[in-house]
Amino acid sequence: MEKKCIGIDIGGTSVKLGIFETNGVLLEKWEVPTRKEENGKNILPDVAASIKAKLQEMGIALADVAGAGMGVPGPVLPDGFVEVCVNLGWRNMNPQKELSELLDGIPVKSGNDANVAALGEMWQGGGKGYRDIVMVTLGTGVGGGVIIDERIIAGRHGLGGEIGHIHVRDEETEHCNCGGVGCLEQVASATGIAREARRKMAASDEPSAMRQFGDKINAKNVLDCAKAGDKLANEVMKVVSHYLGLALSQISLTVDPEAFVIGGGVSRAGKFLTDMVQKDYDRFSTISSNKAVLKLAELGNDAGIYGAARQVL
Repeated sequence: MEKKCIGIDIGGTSVKLGIFETNGVLLEKWEVPTRKEENGKNILPDVAASIKAKLQEMGIALADVAGAGMGVPGPVLPDGFVEVCVNLGWRNMNPQKELSELLDGIPVKSGNDANVAALGEMWQGGGKGYRDIVMVTLGTGVGGGVIIDERIIAGRHGLGGEIGHIHVRDEETEHCNCGGVGCLEQVASATGIAREARRKMAASDEPSAMRQFGDKINAKNVLDCAKAGDKLANEVMKVVSHYLGLALSQISLTVDPEAFVIGGGVSRAGKFLTDMVQKDYDRFSTISSNKAVLKLAELGNDAGIYGAARQVL
């Protein structure tokens, strides 16, 4: 039997799993709940038991599995050691080593979930056909992943790709979740966009379709209003685009990828968003017109399992 590989994406609510052919064809995907009680001690045993049950159901022996890849929500050192995964309760452990033991010794490779998702998009998603990409995930926060020569660049301390915490805004006064001030995440994430909209509405009496949502406004509301031509909503998105374009230009002039792949919930705005960001990205990176292109992610919530599986190939 041709070897299979397994992708595991560990999230705070559920663990997504997939079984793949080595050419990237997804054979089966499923989820199990993330049991975080007692500092997440049940997560890896649950994952291992679920994988074994699914393989048995599909008639696949563990000996026919090339390995399993895993994305975890926190910095991962090259040997798989994790100092902390706040959302899981994990501290000072090596989930890669532990899961390999639970799966009877098959190879397991692990990485930060955002980096792993970037690898998935390069393999079978919006970055397919490129060897060097940077993925930027615009969700509740801003995540990122750097892939050079088809390999994750995690850095010496596991901080490679922490794009959301690049400082971009000097005049910011509120603190980011990381403890810093003026991070990209504070303005370009879904929560950041909503916050910027509340600020704009509070600072002006200008009529706007956004006002119907009040303090409960979210990023989708802002983007829908902006697409419909609302002036104040477009001013919000110009601020977002300015700082996102600035960050991309800094990354481009440091890493020089072939493509940026924009993902996360905010990316559902599609070409409307990328066209705005493209203008600011070009404005801040005038040194050459031969530079990274902007693409949209294609794998959605499956990017993590694709990238996790790709790690073992």
